[in-house]
Amino acid sequence: MSPRRDDCDVLIVGGGHNGLVCAAYLAGAGLRVRVLERRGIVGGAAVTEEFHPGFRNSLASYTVSLLNSQVIADLRLAAHGLRVVERPYSNFLPLPDGRAFRLGGPDGLAELARWSPRDAARLPDYYAMLDRIVVVLRALMHQTPPNVSDRFVLADWLGSLTVARQLKSLDMRGRRDLLDLFSKSAGELLDDWFECEPLKAALGWDSIVGNFASPYTPGSAYVLLHHVFGEVNGKSGVWGHAIGGMGAISEAIATECRARGVVIDTGAEVAQVLVEDGRAVGVALTDGRELRAGVVASNLNPKLLYTRLIAPAHLDEDTSSRIRRYRCGSGTFRMNVALSELPDFRAAPGTTLQPHHQSGILIGDSLGYFERAYFDAKSREHNPGWARAPVVELVISSTLDDSLAPPGQHVASLFCQHVNPVIDAADGGWDAHRETVAQLMIDTLDAQAPNFARSVLGYDALTPLDLERRLGLVGGDIFHGALGVDQLFSARPLLGQGRYRGALDGLYLCGSGTHPGGGVTGLPGRNAAREILRDLRRDPRP
Repeated sequence: MSPRRDDCDVLIVGGGHNGLVCAAYLAGAGLRVRVLERRGIVGGAAVTEEFHPGFRNSLASYTVSLLNSQVIADLRLAAHGLRVVERPYSNFLPLPDGRAFRLGGPDGLAELARWSPRDAARLPDYYAMLDRIVVVLRALMHQTPPNVSDRFVLADWLGSLTVARQLKSLDMRGRRDLLDLFSKSAGELLDDWFECEPLKAALGWDSIVGNFASPYTPGSAYVLLHHVFGEVNGKSGVWGHAIGGMGAISEAIATECRARGVVIDTGAEVAQVLVEDGRAVGVALTDGRELRAGVVASNLNPKLLYTRLIAPAHLDEDTSSRIRRYRCGSGTFRMNVALSELPDFRAAPGTTLQPHHQSGILIGDSLGYFERAYFDAKSREHNPGWARAPVVELVISSTLDDSLAPPGQHVASLFCQHVNPVIDAADGGWDAHRETVAQLMIDTLDAQAPNFARSVLGYDALTPLDLERRLGLVGGDIFHGALGVDQLFSARPLLGQGRYRGALDGLYLCGSGTHPGGGVTGLPGRNAAREILRDLRRDPRP
């Protein structure tokens, strides 16, 4: 019998941005790499698509901050056309009483002082506290977590020593702050720091983004922290827009992949991971083809990988039962909306372009508002599973990027919380309620900008179920798994698999379901490539 011939050295399942990043680094080390993407376009949740004739927008992920600067440099993304522009300031909150709150920008502290001199004095200290923590954790984001296994492994011991050395750089005050951020709720933390409710809402929004939880849920402070790791154009904590939409990031990475010899197959849906003698040896596609490789790397949500692509017989019972309990689910309802004109807010009148149109516009004036939205959606008391007064972030991408809409018209991203990830079949499931909830989100904005509803030319609404079916985001989870302490670092996705090595020999994990978690960072892909190259005894290189 002739020896098996591999079709390539590495097969990557899923062409999301992390899968592409992993492929680029592996190909840069001389490996033959092939990426398999189910959809007709690469990028996963970071894609730009036309959703209404003449209107394009970022389909799911919609803003830039977490994309790692080392990935940008190594993969020459700027040379491949990536350009990110900054928002003029962070947030604009139109309030029920007709006033408006603005956070950030050159006059941000003076603006805040009109609301609370005390908070204006404390805000720089709050940011400094976060910065002290972020400097340490940002370094850990690049590292492979130490594994937790039943046997002594020198690499794991050294990894634990490295982590301890990083944390030792924090003084006692910093360590206490770190403990607070990992264990407390965002609401508890912010209530301790500040008194101004709109300020706490603007800061606390990050704790519920993609997180079906109250801002007073223990551990939600970490979700807030996770969103301040990033930078734009070298400026920490800044949010920006990729010209051309989020798909510009994925296309730039794909261009570098192809330049390094990566084969990218779209319309190539994987039906099963092939396993022989306890080792992943390739994949079977839904069109009947089988492809073989020495390494299989999955960019999918781990729950999707282990429950749908790997036969249960190949997994031990503990892994199977725990991955079934792996927490996925987002309170997110996502909309892309075509507009004939800019919103005319009661709190800031006018449809001509103003700085607030270019910021993150937040409907939700307090942490209490956020909490009520969560419990309303969770309780299902008044409907099958959504908040009657939802939280909505509106980002009008076309105010920063005129390539997305016809002249004089605009596209808007609506990132809406809270909806229940699952609506029971007895209530018709999500397909029966999509339009009702979409109209609720439009009406919520119309209450603050009375021209909004009549300016809507068309929209694309994505329920949690739509996000799962279209993009593989189980339960609509944008992070590929909840960012709880039990699903972070060495425990992401499970203890024993924290080092990007899966449940089978030859199987690796390179998506957001691994350390350091969700968001468009590129780091799970970069870190996983480094571990694959170590196992293959190849030198990692840019």
